[in-house]
Amino acid sequence: MGVPDEGPPIVPLPERLDRRLRLGPFTCARDALRFVTYATVGAVVAPFTSPYVWLAFVGLGFTACVVRSDGQSLDERAIAFVLWEFRARAGGAGMTRDRATRTVRSGLLAVGPGRYAAIVRTGGTPSTYLPPAELARRFERFREVLRSTDGTFGWLATCRPMSPGPVRPAPAPPGDADRPANAGYAELVEMLCRRRQLRQVDLFLVTERVGAEGLSDLETRVRSLTEGLASLGLHATRLRDRRLVDAARRWGWA
Repeated sequence: MGVPDEGPPIVPLPERLDRRLRLGPFTCARDALRFVTYATVGAVVAPFTSPYVWLAFVGLGFTACVVRSDGQSLDERAIAFVLWEFRARAGGAGMTRDRATRTVRSGLLAVGPGRYAAIVRTGGTPSTYLPPAELARRFERFREVLRSTDGTFGWLATCRPMSPGPVRPAPAPPGDADRPANAGYAELVEMLCRRRQLRQVDLFLVTERVGAEGLSDLETRVRSLTEGLASLGLHATRLRDRRLVDAARRWGWA
């Protein structure tokens, strides 16, 4: 059975139903109506000022309604910018950075009457290609670390973008013949890092008792947990200041 001479079947697609109809130089009737509004306002103001004011309004209205940037007219972008500035100034109190208290600077966060919490942040290490004996040893050591952590304990595992700083090559000196290759390699590294995610684990410890004894017990538990994670080859950091507050809010604490 031969192939027909007409070629493969072609299915014509209908025109878009939501396509805007142009009205002269304007993309739609609404833009034309806005231009008429500009001209009308200029005609009302011109008798009290000068005829050139009307020409200025006509030119401004035509430019604002015809010229577009990223799909928006100039006046629409100006209105959006003014509204954004108004919202930013109205919500300035909520956007300012909270003043860190002495306890937050020392790594403690108040979560209740006389109760405090500490957060230790760590990451992860590749373990897929480790020998079975090493995997078993690390698993047992991880169980021991969890069992040795008494009291209220929890963790939150998330992902964060990989920073290209440690793997980005140093810039080549001016005049070096390899400078274009160096720049291309640096761009490739940044692109790969944007596609990679690193595991981030926040470990939460909360005091069980009120007063100085509870704080002392919490510090001992934090130190023991940090040492246990170090024995697994993990770098653990106790969060302080703004990082502590942000992690607590991510966990759900006010």
